[in-house]
Amino acid sequence: MVRRVVRGIGLAMGLLLLLLATLVAYWALRPNRAEVDPALGAEVWPVVSDGWHNSNTHLIYWRDAFFLVHARSRFHMGNSDSRLVVRRSADGREWTEVALLGMPGEDIRDPKFAVIDDRLFLYALPNTGFEPEPYGTVVATSDDGLTWSSFTPIEPQGWLLWEPKTLDGRTWYATAYWHEHGRSALFRSTDGLTWEHVSDIHQGDRNDETANAFLPDGRMLVTARLEGDDRAWHQGSPNAATLLAVAAPPYTEWTTTRSATARLDGPALFTDNGRVYAVGRFDPEGTDQWYGGSSLLGRKRTAIYEVTPDALIHLSDLPSAGDTSYAGAVVRDGALYTTYYTSATARDYPWLLGLVTPSDILMARVPLDRLAALADARMP
Repeated sequence: MVRRVVRGIGLAMGLLLLLLATLVAYWALRPNRAEVDPALGAEVWPVVSDGWHNSNTHLIYWRDAFFLVHARSRFHMGNSDSRLVVRRSADGREWTEVALLGMPGEDIRDPKFAVIDDRLFLYALPNTGFEPEPYGTVVATSDDGLTWSSFTPIEPQGWLLWEPKTLDGRTWYATAYWHEHGRSALFRSTDGLTWEHVSDIHQGDRNDETANAFLPDGRMLVTARLEGDDRAWHQGSPNAATLLAVAAPPYTEWTTTRSATARLDGPALFTDNGRVYAVGRFDPEGTDQWYGGSSLLGRKRTAIYEVTPDALIHLSDLPSAGDTSYAGAVVRDGALYTTYYTSATARDYPWLLGLVTPSDILMARVPLDRLAALADARMP
């Protein structure tokens, strides 16, 4: 009897391992089905491919050069080997590493540049655990992009700042989310170091990463990642969505709606000719799978969207798969230059495999007239 039970358990374990091996093999061999619209006219090339798990990019153009920053780590989860790499390029194609920044014994991620009073500011989110759950925001500054100060904490503590934006070059606004999730707010600063609370934007829905842009009439448009409920970031939810929030100056009263087009992870918002666009993560499977939207088991893309106060409109994927997104965006010389990271694009890995395998940094150049024409064609 005991032997039969042991044999039964062994057979069940063997079948389970065979099932898992088959599933992994299927994931590893599945062709990439990213839908890159040829009307976009995107030109894409590699920037970093060195065997590390590269992620969390940001991009800025300053003093006649592109500056790129990205996280470099062993894998997506928190670890003390994490560093921020700063690179410089005159043309976006040939890059030189100019700085390697970190915090001793801590993970660091989600870097964001801003040029304030002709100094380069670098904001980042430190983390001490295996789960990628930052506890606050730190900032370093540079006069030339090459030599940097040490990271110092930003007040008020516990808020995770995204990319600062300005209309007049004097007052800067940054959206932020609470380190325990579920809250987003707007902050402002005149020096980039001291930030004051302006207003609350949203509460609930495990509110996460936020981004902002200005509309032509001076109103502010904000997106926020809504994980949908209190499940962990990787579990997926049928309620996952993107918050769309709008406020007129002084940005204290918000009108909100939500879009089920995507849960916009790692958003980078930019403007051109009065329109707001976003580069961020896309879940091509939506919320129809049994595991809901944005699960570890699902496929991911980096995609370009148009953002209006009422809608998030998917325009096109970019070549991407696995663990991907977290873009930087620069509008220059009639084109969008955007950096993002991705797992190998030859296959269509699920997010789960992308988290623990190497990923590269890519740059895409998109003519703005082609982008606007595509947005016109996709407008509901």
